[in-house]
Amino acid sequence: MKREQNVIRILMVCLGNICRSPMAEFVMKDIIEKKHLSNRFFVASAATSTEEIGNPVHRGTREKLKEHGITTEGKYAVQLSRKDYDKYDYLIGMEQRNVTNMLKILGGDPEEKVRRLMDFSVAPRDIADPWYTGDFDRTYDDIYEGCQALLAYILKKESIKN
Repeated sequence: MKREQNVIRILMVCLGNICRSPMAEFVMKDIIEKKHLSNRFFVASAATSTEEIGNPVHRGTREKLKEHGITTEGKYAVQLSRKDYDKYDYLIGMEQRNVTNMLKILGGDPEEKVRRLMDFSVAPRDIADPWYTGDFDRTYDDIYEGCQALLAYILKKESIKN
């Protein structure tokens, strides 16, 4: 995969890549688009497990995003690979367990690219998995907050005006 100049690449990661990480991928894309920064970013998502590979985004995530005018059309679960470490500038887990598994798959994090999404917020925490909680509203609110904070961090770090 050839890297485009000046494009910041973000990979959102959760356990199955059907609930939280695709929600984070598409929320981040929507925020970036509304700030007219789409040409500066590439955002994708992946799973740490193989359980859902090839499956579409969970109905609860699709319905929650649809309420905000966001579609997940064409997204199917894929798994994180060691090669992704060199492809992305930021590898963002939804919870600490994801981060632990990401580090195993990636073989470490020498460039400190791996973080939890909510580590960029004023209240660092895990994002609960709505697969288990059923609370897609809470997940959306946390992800939206985390994406806003991550983007603000990147814009400041990279000196990008919005």
